[in-house]
Amino acid sequence: MTFADMVKILHARVLCGEDRLDRPARTACCSDLMSDVLAFVNEKTVLITGLTNPHVVRTADMLDLKCLVFARGKVPNDEILETADEQGLVVMTTPETAFTTCGLLYEAGLRGVPIEWPKEVEEP
Repeated sequence: MTFADMVKILHARVLCGEDRLDRPARTACCSDLMSDVLAFVNEKTVLITGLTNPHVVRTADMLDLKCLVFARGKVPNDEILETADEQGLVVMTTPETAFTTCGLLYEAGLRGVPIEWPKEVEEP
């Protein structure tokens, strides 16, 4: 699946990165808690969120994410979009809820980020 495919599936509007829509989307995660994204995301992925503050773009930069999808029609301010564009991100907004966004992408074949849970310590 490419980011262009995602635009069609989600009835999304591209906010920046239109020249990068041919890139592949391999996995996705959904969260409004950037601490969870930092803790559990271990690969380049798509982040689906309703949070439109600068922390989202900083998190994307730290993890080398490739695409941000803002759910519920949310649109970040111009400063955030400029920073995202400078980082080479594709940014889009969809009128769908985060839950529906995830479901539509899953139904189309995109899967979640595999999570490596800590192994439990065995008692002696």
